[in-house]
Amino acid sequence: MTAIRVLSSVLVLVLMQSGALCARRFRGGRNPQPRRTPPPPPTYRADRGDTTESFPLDFTAVEENMDNFMTQVKNLAQSLYPCSAQKLDYDMKLNFLGNTSVTCNDGSPAGYYLKESRGSRRWLIFLEGGWYCFNKENCDSRYETMRRLMSSSKWPQTKTGTGILSPLPEENPHWWNANMVFIPYCSSDVWSGATAKTEQSGYAFMGSLIIQEVVKDLLNKGLDNAKVLLLAGSSAGGTGVLLNVDHVAELLEGLGHTGIQVRGLSDSGWFLDNKQYHCTDCVDAVGCAPTETIKRGIKYWGGVVPERCRQTHEGEEWNCFFGYRVFPSIKSPVFVVQWLFDEAQLTVDNIQLTGQPVQESQWRYIQNLGIELRNTLKDVPAMFAPACLSHEVITRNYWIDVQVKGTSLPRALHCWDRSLNDNRNNKAPPKGCPVHLIDSCPWPHCNPTCPTIRDQFTGQEMNVIQFLMHMGFDVQKMAQQQGMDPSKLLGMLSSGS
Repeated sequence: MTAIRVLSSVLVLVLMQSGALCARRFRGGRNPQPRRTPPPPPTYRADRGDTTESFPLDFTAVEENMDNFMTQVKNLAQSLYPCSAQKLDYDMKLNFLGNTSVTCNDGSPAGYYLKESRGSRRWLIFLEGGWYCFNKENCDSRYETMRRLMSSSKWPQTKTGTGILSPLPEENPHWWNANMVFIPYCSSDVWSGATAKTEQSGYAFMGSLIIQEVVKDLLNKGLDNAKVLLLAGSSAGGTGVLLNVDHVAELLEGLGHTGIQVRGLSDSGWFLDNKQYHCTDCVDAVGCAPTETIKRGIKYWGGVVPERCRQTHEGEEWNCFFGYRVFPSIKSPVFVVQWLFDEAQLTVDNIQLTGQPVQESQWRYIQNLGIELRNTLKDVPAMFAPACLSHEVITRNYWIDVQVKGTSLPRALHCWDRSLNDNRNNKAPPKGCPVHLIDSCPWPHCNPTCPTIRDQFTGQEMNVIQFLMHMGFDVQKMAQQQGMDPSKLLGMLSSGS
């Protein structure tokens, strides 16, 4: 038996390496974005820093069942067949919902993009982000300027996945072979609505219903045989995950699919209901205080929130749109990804980081924002929070590059997967595999693996020191406050200490 296991492991390794080589050979022209040339999986070395990470072959799906293991080997071999025909197809294909009564804002059919992965029992459903509107006037404006976020009339027939939706193992080390589903955002309601189009509103708000109907459709396409369903999303989609992950779990359980493990991955959707830097008239979602827009929106959309959170905040259900308020009521496992200095949060707080350097009061506000976010995340068991100024990450090509305390996001998600499987099997969690990762340095981009920042006017890349200087950071003053030599502080900033 030991010899068989060794032989099988070697076979899987060879197949995965062959698949990666084949993928790299024939992917040319599919995605025009430049990519570095990575070493073959399952080991990758980050571009930034000297940390080497290993992504071991994942045998948790078959656990100790050799028959299932050999089936997995066979499926891997079958998945490489297209290489011989030189017809690799990475695209997700558009499907409209079978239930035509569930629609986008303008009444056009809602739908999803799907790329099936033969033999895989893992499914990833991604919720797109894109702000929201909260009354007839700004929804009309949104329809004129961002119609693709309210209508399916011009959706393309195919979509190529990137980041965690990529089918390439060098870009997506742990989820590359999953069944991929991308649900376009066309409900403008933070995925919470359950209201048909009316004369008064002028629009349908059915975000929550769209998710449920997609899940029902997918049951006829293999989801009924799934082992794990990861509901992921970014920005408004990340908040949508927090609002809907338990609904999805309850839907599947009610339909008799009790063996599917439903989990959530919320990216850049953990917003704060904090006080704005300065208040402005509430005209649109970008300039209004977060609490005010959600209070108006939840009534306009007929928004639905998780039942346990609704009971906790009865009469003030808007609270459930803010991560730290809804999270304690969520029963499903959820991994939270959140930049400590989120650009969207700073935008709604009326902090502008373009043009002139920020004022000292703005600088203090930005630092306090990082502190507030850290405090709300401290009790979240599984999370990844770099001290960067950015927004969204899991579908970006650079998502494997950002690290917190030497651990990348794909590695942290792999550790989280392992810990959940071990917990179900009453095993001790794996050692040296962290899942609670938060930066402790106090300034935006003090983490040297943060995404590159460019000057808004020149387009030139800025390093950490240049960026902080651009924001009005006073090295002499800060060094004096810290009781250290300015050159030592600059060295610490350069190294991300």
